Amino acid sequence: MVMNLIQRTYIEALKITPWQARQEISEPGEDKPTTHYGPDWQQLKEMISNCKKCALHESRINTVFGSGNPSADLVIVGEAPGANEDRQGMPFVGRAGQLLTKMLTAIGYQREQVFICNVLKCRPPNNRDPKAVEVKTCTPYLEQQLAHIKPKCLLAVGRVAAHYLIGIEKPLNRLRTQKWQFGRENIPLFITYHPAYLLRNPRDKSKAFLDLLKVQNFLKNCDDINVINNS
Repeated sequence: MVMNLIQRTYIEALKITPWQARQEISEPGEDKPTTHYGPDWQQLKEMISNCKKCALHESRINTVFGSGNPSADLVIVGEAPGANEDRQGMPFVGRAGQLLTKMLTAIGYQREQVFICNVLKCRPPNNRDPKAVEVKTCTPYLEQQLAHIKPKCLLAVGRVAAHYLIGIEKPLNRLRTQKWQFGRENIPLFITYHPAYLLRNPRDKSKAFLDLLKVQNFLKNCDDINVINNS
């Protein structure tokens, strides 16, 4: 991976020796099956926009469907929208979103290449943790999004998202040390710190970078296997 100025600045800020990949990651969204049953992408957007299945619709300004490549190899999943996201209807905006963009750039991805979303599509009041009933109500939307996207892996950012996606409540520092699976399709799932947490605890940025390298290596290996199978 040839680092540009943004990447080098991020790496130097973490005080990490630059890591060199053997080869660039392929563009996401290639050679994926397209068969899907259920609402199409636009219909799913409209369903989420009009959703009133739980009480969160009473306090939201906007639903936050997600943004990015609907055929992405990598999907980033957070817990729920915050105040800025609620106002703009977009995931991971503000300082945390800027840091997430830099984190992705450090492993060779632009935001437009991945898909970024949350478990919940509406903001909980006062940014409280999601309730179990809210997660149960909203998770089918995430599952339908993933059925359309068919990503090669997921990256859960933050303790709350990780706990709900894998159903295990352990300290994040223990969960991030291994690869998990999500859903009926057993989508590979990696876990790392939420960008908002890293802004408050910059000492853990180096650990987050190691987590991102695991994701990068996994996706590269997937691409290498596809090349071998297609040759």
